[in-house]
Amino acid sequence: MSYSGWQRTSAKLLGIKLDGEGRTTRGESIQSTDSYIEEEPTIQQWVSEQLPKSSEISNFFISLFPFLQWIGNYNLIWLTGDLIAGITIGFVVVPQGMAYALLAQLPPEYGLYSSFVGVVIYWFFATSKDITIGPVAVMSTLVGTIVLKATAEHPEFTKPEVASAVALVCGIVVFALGILRLGFIVDYIPLPAIAAFMTGSALNIGMGQVPGLFGIPSTIVNNRAETYKVFINFWKHIGAAKLDAAMGLTALTLLYSIRAFANFMSRKFPSQKRTWFFVATLRTAFVILLYTMISWLVNRHRRSKPAFKILSTVPKGFQHMGVPTFNGEIIGSFASELPAAIIVLLIEHIAISKSFGRVNGYQINPSQELIAIGITNIFGPFFGAYPATGSFSRTAIKAKAGVRTPLAGVITGVLVLLAIYLLTAVFFYIPNAALSAVIIHAVGDLITPPNVVYRFWRVSPVEVVIFFAGVFVSVFSSIENGIYTTISTSAALLLFRLAKAKGHFLGRIRVQVLPAEHFSSDTITGYGAANKTKSDPEIKGTSRESAEISESPLVYHDVFLPIDHKDGSNPAINITSPFPGVFIYRFSDGYIYPNAAHYCDKLIDYVQENCRRTSTDSFARLGDRPWNDKGPRHLNLDEDHRPTLRAIILDFSAVNNVDITSVQTLIDTRNSLDRYASPNRVDWHFAGINNRWTKRALTSAGFGYRADDTEPEGGKEPWKPLYSVAEVSARVAGIEDDDSGSSIKKTDLEVGVSAAGSAGKKRVLVHSITRPLFHVDIESALLATQENL
Repeated sequence: MSYSGWQRTSAKLLGIKLDGEGRTTRGESIQSTDSYIEEEPTIQQWVSEQLPKSSEISNFFISLFPFLQWIGNYNLIWLTGDLIAGITIGFVVVPQGMAYALLAQLPPEYGLYSSFVGVVIYWFFATSKDITIGPVAVMSTLVGTIVLKATAEHPEFTKPEVASAVALVCGIVVFALGILRLGFIVDYIPLPAIAAFMTGSALNIGMGQVPGLFGIPSTIVNNRAETYKVFINFWKHIGAAKLDAAMGLTALTLLYSIRAFANFMSRKFPSQKRTWFFVATLRTAFVILLYTMISWLVNRHRRSKPAFKILSTVPKGFQHMGVPTFNGEIIGSFASELPAAIIVLLIEHIAISKSFGRVNGYQINPSQELIAIGITNIFGPFFGAYPATGSFSRTAIKAKAGVRTPLAGVITGVLVLLAIYLLTAVFFYIPNAALSAVIIHAVGDLITPPNVVYRFWRVSPVEVVIFFAGVFVSVFSSIENGIYTTISTSAALLLFRLAKAKGHFLGRIRVQVLPAEHFSSDTITGYGAANKTKSDPEIKGTSRESAEISESPLVYHDVFLPIDHKDGSNPAINITSPFPGVFIYRFSDGYIYPNAAHYCDKLIDYVQENCRRTSTDSFARLGDRPWNDKGPRHLNLDEDHRPTLRAIILDFSAVNNVDITSVQTLIDTRNSLDRYASPNRVDWHFAGINNRWTKRALTSAGFGYRADDTEPEGGKEPWKPLYSVAEVSARVAGIEDDDSGSSIKKTDLEVGVSAAGSAGKKRVLVHSITRPLFHVDIESALLATQENL
């Protein structure tokens, strides 16, 4: 690396030792090969790469409105699919919206407002055609908890004011995450945590609706208490059940019966599967209408004192439109609950949209989806809405109904709008117990089936423990604590795995690939003793490829496997270090500060266990011996047949970045092993480095090259580096500079043909000539090591 005059002067004044310029090594002249010097990356280059180009800025603003990419292709077939799906969801979202509003401790019309705003606004910003935005059970329950707590501490605020403020704050935060393109943070929430959250929430919500299903008032059984308490108190006061139980239990039974019958008929008559799908889908609307009619027949002459609890008056139109209350005092009333609310918004929406995107063959943009739900919750409170996010059940129905584009949400919005203005008189007689049945039936699908939990166990048993921990905390504490438990334990597991990443010492074996028809003990033993021909009866009936393999001479190649067989390789294979005193060490899970010490401690322990000290004169006096030296009291090289340490090869193929701590730990490890091998010199080779900044970091620490030595002693030959070269056409090799800032020097080098003699070809270096200890792969590093043993 070259430095300007002012950089040299400044460094001298500050006492900074600059890296040597153009450091080279002996034996660097390579015949028929251009000298390639890789320029180190600079801060200016990094900054320029991060700054957006003008085209990227314009694409960013265009990407904020994804509908512009497909609206021009809209056609009649798409319209038909969207109409069917939109109308279907409209029949589902109206009763669900009112039921979920009751969960949020709000009047039922607020559920309709949230349903309308969600489906109408979302399609402008959507990258998912299937997702349905609106009130959901889990978010509604969480909002209900926030509302009750905030209004109890601050009675000057009404419940709708608090709910609207929660929506506005959550919308602003989520929108900011989306506009900053931070949607990837959702990837840090693993699937078991999401499954535990959904299962625990379903149990919490379902059990909380059971007292209402039986008509037991909340003054007797607090359905907002912990799930296990609701369960116990419900059975203690089961005698307080009223006529509502008849409405609720029969409605719940009817919902499950219709679904079971429709599923049975779709299996029995596959040709009518779509018809029975719509029968099953519309069961919620059918049950609500049926029980509304029953309720009207029973209570039409006793509106002031109905036989069982009914929904009562639902105002027509948007009666609660206006600017939401938004100030520091109201935000402070629920600030402690905001993290849980934001996490629920993120988890439900992104997890559902990603899942249905994979199933239906398209990809979503998580950051854009955050913008969509952020804007929905920012504008929703002006219409009287409370927090809304993606609904699992309605999204599944929408996908199966054959939705074609996000525009189907507008169709749903029209139906909700009609319900708000035309059907509010009908809503008066809806039984509360029937709405409880709808909620219990809806959240039942959120419970993770045992078969899925079993598959979790097969993949990662420890994560099943996290799953059950989240479920138990949700049941015995609250949904919010369940969320925090699963996320925190998942993060702890991630950090533990990172810190305790297991490196592997590798050995080399030679392998040959055999076709399946020759895979037996007899054929493996004798395979290749003589070249087989197509007339050989053992080959008849095999594929052409297998025959070609059988006819060709044996071809072996080297592979590197863990010596301890921890990768599951056959323990009958004797895997040893390729050369005495040479160790190949692979970082299996990155190399950064949490795991640097763990990696290097294992490296030092293994090397000292398998190598002896080079000299008995390491300690002039017994008192000079370090107190923690594990070696024998007196060294006797004649009795110790272990080899001396010669070289370390580090496989960096799994390492993307390093940091100051990890590099310093590697320096300390090098110094420790250098003292152990003194007066011999230990060469540190690196294979598979795939990041220029990692090369820069290692180079600054003195790795990658061998400092120029004095003349070798005792007639030893000078150290000889080896380089990996590749053939390229003469035209390509003539390029002076590339995009990465590297260059090819042309001076004093022979330009010729390749080793194969192909005209117009030449050999060029793969890696920089100034860093001979950085290699393409392990094999190249091993050859370079062998050359100097």
